[in-house]
Amino acid sequence: MTDSELDKFGIFKKSDAPRDNSIGIVIGGSLSKGLDVRLDFGDVEHGVPAGKIIEDMAVGKYVVIGGKSKKFFAIVTDISLDSNNPDLPKAPPDPDDTFTADVYGSSIAFGRLQVSPMLLMDEESKEPRPVKTIPAHFSKVYEATPQDVNLVFGQEDASHWHIGSPLDMEGVKVNLDLKRFVERSSGVFGKSGTGKSFITRTILAGIIKAQSAVNLIFDMHNDYGWAVRDEHGREYKGLRQLFTSGVQVITLDPETSRHRGSKVDGTLQIGLDQIEPEDVEMLAGVFGLSDVQVGALYYLRRKLGKQWIAQLLDEHDTAAVDELEEAEKVQKGTLRAIQRKFEMFRPDRMGFIRNGMPPDDMVDYIFNALNRGTNIVLEFGVYGNTLAAYVLVANFLTRRIHAKYVDKKNKAAGQVGEEPKPLVITIEEAHKFLDPDIAQHTIFGNIARELRKYNVTLLIVDQRPSGIDDEVMSQIGTRVTCLLDNEADIKAVFSGVSGAGQLREVLARLDTQQQALILGHAVPMPVVVKTRDYDEKLYEAVVDSVGTSRKHAERKKAIDGEE
Repeated sequence: MTDSELDKFGIFKKSDAPRDNSIGIVIGGSLSKGLDVRLDFGDVEHGVPAGKIIEDMAVGKYVVIGGKSKKFFAIVTDISLDSNNPDLPKAPPDPDDTFTADVYGSSIAFGRLQVSPMLLMDEESKEPRPVKTIPAHFSKVYEATPQDVNLVFGQEDASHWHIGSPLDMEGVKVNLDLKRFVERSSGVFGKSGTGKSFITRTILAGIIKAQSAVNLIFDMHNDYGWAVRDEHGREYKGLRQLFTSGVQVITLDPETSRHRGSKVDGTLQIGLDQIEPEDVEMLAGVFGLSDVQVGALYYLRRKLGKQWIAQLLDEHDTAAVDELEEAEKVQKGTLRAIQRKFEMFRPDRMGFIRNGMPPDDMVDYIFNALNRGTNIVLEFGVYGNTLAAYVLVANFLTRRIHAKYVDKKNKAAGQVGEEPKPLVITIEEAHKFLDPDIAQHTIFGNIARELRKYNVTLLIVDQRPSGIDDEVMSQIGTRVTCLLDNEADIKAVFSGVSGAGQLREVLARLDTQQQALILGHAVPMPVVVKTRDYDEKLYEAVVDSVGTSRKHAERKKAIDGEE
């Protein structure tokens, strides 16, 4: 018997009456482990064949649960198959018997969802609130509509930046609250090739546009300042091109910047006499320095003064070093090992290092630029391929900039100066700076734990979050996570996150590119997004807003002065 012959009995006849757009009902669960939702059977009367509802579901999608007096927003964390007949798995219908399969699918076999409730609204609340209860049995479950998503994430405005769209909801905007994003340190995580740099650049563009904070970006691979090409050869604008008057590029390698066509505003040079043991201590893992050798660095600095590294590297005048050996204050083997490892600091090895003091104090220049509201991108050029150079420069600058922020903040507290502008420091390969063995003693670990006490936070970009100290990870306010496949990395990303177990499957099912799970301080609930394209539409959205705002401020100041 064919489907057309069955139509006269009304079995597969479509109805003109409107169908309730619910997809299932709540049948059990808990707040801690999530809710069980039984999906509706196929509704052939309204043109919904058996199995279509479950096939339209996806881990990470939003659903709305209509409780008796409250409306719940939830995220799908798992999908499974079930049936009313325990014998069905033992005697399934013949695959070619579509009629029997449709009958079973409309009465016996069904799909189940595991959903995690995140927010709720009731008649008294004007906006969603964190969930502290669950809906009653048999509450209806609906797919979230664009209106539901907009209600949760709000409209894009001066302080909310469009970061992407929910799964299967093209055109619906998920917005980051940038004021909250910069209030605490944040992280962008994901395995290599998942698009971390593009997502980070998109977030930074939003922060600069909104002027929520000023940025110091340690651009290890020249991804942020000027134009960059993807693996297909397509070129994308850098922040310096988008914000011509609000971003400056400082380089360690002017020759490479020139070859790339990058417009730079200054060159950073570090003098050997400026480097302190604290700047080098973080390189212990990179250089293979033992604890004894690290301790010897401070002794050498006390005895040899500012020129301690220069004297260690001087092959012609070895008198001072020989004297230390003869006095046996530093073991000969320890001293020679340090000298060998410090060969990296020779100016002919690292071109940005100079003997003595550099002609310009770029630390003051960068601090003053940041304090004026100018964002700084530090390009490393060829030195980005040398981890020692990246760690040295990032540590060297951050220690000094942070010290100036602490001083300015304390003076402001004593009412003898203005507070410094909020600063976000972006670092890549963050696990090298926040390793559990050193995070307690590094400036980056201090900043992460301070929670913006001195108006400084971190934006850490890393593919190995498991290498970051647990205490630091617990302080990360907002986490933007692309695909990770290492179990230790997945566990680290969810460190200190309530309901993490329910979200692990969501993270594991992300696409390899242009998808991310965002959770934490800057979003009202976890969300899986297809990140927005970094293209002409984004370029138009920023349109050098920093320069425009500055011109308006200057014009207003001039008018006020005339009055």
